[in-house]
Amino acid sequence: MAKRTDAAKAAHKPPMNRVSRGVIAGLKEAAAHVRGEISLPARYYDVPGPVDVKAIRAKSGLSQSEFARRYGFSVRTLQDWELGRTRPPSAVRAYLTVIHRFPETVERALKGAR
Repeated sequence: MAKRTDAAKAAHKPPMNRVSRGVIAGLKEAAAHVRGEISLPARYYDVPGPVDVKAIRAKSGLSQSEFARRYGFSVRTLQDWELGRTRPPSAVRAYLTVIHRFPETVERALKGAR
């Protein structure tokens, strides 16, 4: 079987779309930052400490399966959090805090994403 030439490979290369170009630009920027060629702004956020997952769900009036389905969790993971077997990671604690404080906003945002 004959090997493809570089020209043949380039001819079959799919065109770059906006997302592809953005990803490549971001990777190049990250590599330049690591090499010390550029500096990037740092953003710091206060991540919530422990959250009472069961209380947040109870306030919603949803069952475990309804809450998990609505907000994108597995039921088993939700049960583990409620029983204290595991703790939600920091990003999930932040998400749960937003669900607790602004449930209607989260629901509207997620309905538009599906």
